[in-house]
This record gives sequence, structure tokens and C-alpha cells, in this order.
Amino acid sequence: MFEDLSQKLEVVFKRLRGQGKISEANISESLREVRRVLLDADVNYKVAKQFIDDVQKRAVGQEVLHSITPGQLIVKIIYDELVKLMGSSSVAINISPMPPTVIMVAGLQGSGKTTFCAKLANHLKGKGRFPILVAADVYRPAAIDQLEMLGKQIQIPVVAERGSGAIAIAEGAIEQARKAARDVIIIDTAGRLHVDEEMMREIETMKAKVHPHEILFVVDSMTGQDAVNTAKAFHDRLNFDGVVLTKLDGDTRGGAALSIRAVVNKPIKFVGVGEKLDALEVFHPDRMASRILGMGDIVTFVEKAQTQFDETKARKLEEKLRKSQFTFEDFLDQLREIKKMGSLQQVMSMIPGLNRLPMNAAVDDKALVRVEAIIQSMTSEERLKPNIINGNRRRRIAYGSGTSVQEVNKVLKQFIEMQKMMKTFSKGKIPGMLRGMQLPG
Repeated sequence: MFEDLSQKLEVVFKRLRGQGKISEANISESLREVRRVLLDADVNYKVAKQFIDDVQKRAVGQEVLHSITPGQLIVKIIYDELVKLMGSSSVAINISPMPPTVIMVAGLQGSGKTTFCAKLANHLKGKGRFPILVAADVYRPAAIDQLEMLGKQIQIPVVAERGSGAIAIAEGAIEQARKAARDVIIIDTAGRLHVDEEMMREIETMKAKVHPHEILFVVDSMTGQDAVNTAKAFHDRLNFDGVVLTKLDGDTRGGAALSIRAVVNKPIKFVGVGEKLDALEVFHPDRMASRILGMGDIVTFVEKAQTQFDETKARKLEEKLRKSQFTFEDFLDQLREIKKMGSLQQVMSMIPGLNRLPMNAAVDDKALVRVEAIIQSMTSEERLKPNIINGNRRRRIAYGSGTSVQEVNKVLKQFIEMQKMMKTFSKGKIPGMLRGMQLPG
């Protein structure tokens, strides 16, 4: 997400840092370029103008002009203003002190609303809640079937009353939730291809009947400025509590994320970063600003790693490393742990330094798949003793994994080098398993 925006901003900042002396003239020139970059990213024109004005007021002060490192200080000012633009801090869901909490999810058709409902239920389940899903989209073909299928995947019950009206379904679900001791009700409402009066009246009536504690508006971030306009139209009728941005892992310019908070004055609460049902992140303005400015997001990276962390496995692995017993089996386990954290592009975007790859650099998740296929094509003995893999075995592994002998050779060579390197590490200095190993392709 935001790769193009980050790359263009980095070019501007690099030029600014290279200035021998910072003056009002070169600050103004740089900020004009920043404004152009923001407009290219489909940021709302008024939002971009106000943002630049706010930065300029701080940047032309004595604090910057007399600073030893004015270029870095201006970057810090832009970071602060980005955080403020996107909401300053994360905002949690309104949970009712008297269960059940009713959450109504609204949005246009195709925005990822139904999938988000399942992701949110899965997220709340992980927090110790007992959610129930309500299929109140009675118009879109297969919408109820889709929610039932998603609910089954995450083992969360779904209220689906085929043949009933949306409002009756939502009202009945509250009683069912109480009987089933479910403390959160997530209602998937109907979407449309555009904002129309019939849909708005129905959802307004539903709001009046079920009295939701939280209304979330789901926006497809790939629609850019149109997403902001749609959000405003919905907000004028529903006065929703928060925004959800979906498909931030796609080819999005980031304008919606930077504009929507300022336009509707409601917080962004969640972002969808993938198709899997665990690909949902709580929105943190400071972390997002850090990613946009190419500083990474190590806090989210660590949080993601911790969710996949198995302490028993980690202790066994550390012991093996100290005894120089790290094998391809262990490497395969670590590879799978990395894959659980999301796409390689997402993981790299969180790590400072790795997120500053040259523009359009290929970061291919299939490379991980090829490495995994190569290791799986080895016998148990070959994984334990890679030095026995001769020419015939390499050809067999390449054939079995659908790769080339050259790729197999590359993986073997780098793994052996990694084994040698690990022998030199003492306790407490063991690096990540993938460090130093380039991926084929």
C-alpha cells in the first residue's frame, strides 16, 4: 500500500535534505512538489491545500530555519501533520456495557462489506468476544450464502432468515443473540451500485429499529476520491461512527486514506490488507504515516509476529541453532511462519529500510512458494543432510518442485552459507531465519 506515494515523497525529501541551506524559497518549492504528489495520489484538493498550509506555517518558523538538520525536521513536521490529518490516534469500537453490542455495517456493493463482517467477527473472537453474524443483505444474489460460508470458516454462527425482510431479520437477530449468549451482533446490510433513496430509507429505518451502538461504513480504497464522496453522502444520512478501508493491499494510490478523515470528521477504525479472514488491521494514524514516509512500521510487524509465535518451537529452534543443528525442516517451519504474517510486500513494508526498494521492484510471493516446493521435494534424509544431494538428486528435486536445477543449486548454496554463518552467533544474537537468504526468481 502507498508504494507509489512513498517513493515520490522520498524523492522530494532527498532533494530537500541535500540543500546546503534551508530558506523560505526552497521550503515553498519542496512543499509545492509535495502537494503535487498528494494530488497525484487522489487526495481531496481542499484537504491537500489545507495540509500544505499547515506544514508551511510550521516549516517557515525560526525552529526550522535555524535547525542543524532542517531537512529532517521538515520531514518530522510532515509526519506530525499526516498523523493529525488521519486522526492522531486509533479509535476503538463502541462496546456496550450491557450486551449485546449491535454493530451495523454499511457500504456500496462491491466494497468488501460482507467479507469485512466476517473479518471483524474473527477479530473480536480473538479478543475474547462471542460474536454472531446477521445476513441482512436480502437483495444481492448469494450474499446470504457467502456470509454463511465465511461464518463456517471461522466457526461463528450466522442468522439467515431466507424470505424475510432485512429489518425483520435484524430485529429478530437481537433476540437470537441473547438466547445464544452472544455479546456482539454484526449486521451485514445491503449494498447498491450507487447511493439511492430506497437503500438509504431502508438502512435509516433499520438504524431506528435496532439502535446500533456502532455503525461502520466500508469503503473500497481503490475507488480513490469517489470513496470520499460516497462516504460523505452516507454520513449525511446515517451519521456513522467510523470508516473501514478495504483493499489497501491492492493497487491503491492512498488518497482515500488521507482524505476521508478530514472530509467526514469520523475516524478510520480498520483497514483490510488482504483476502484472508485474518487480514484486518486496527488503523493507527501514526503507524500509517510512518509507512507512507518510508520509515516502516516495526510495531505492527512485531504484533503480527507475536500472533504466530510459538514459544516451545522457538526454544527448540534456539537450542538447535546453538548446537549448529539447523536443518531444512527448521527452515521450512520458519518459511511457513513468515507466510502466515501476510504477503511478502506487506511484511517488507513494515521493516525500516526494506520498504525503500527501487520503484516497481519485483517482490514476488511466488518466490517463497518455489523455495517451499524445493524443500518439500527433498527426502527426509536430504533435509537433514543437504551435503548428500548430488547431481541426480538435484535434477529429481527440480523436476518434483517444478523449478530448475539452477534454482535448486541457489537454494542449497545459500542455505549452507547460512548454516556456516549461524555457527558464529552466540545466544541472543540469532537473526531472523530469512536474513541473508535471497529468494529465487
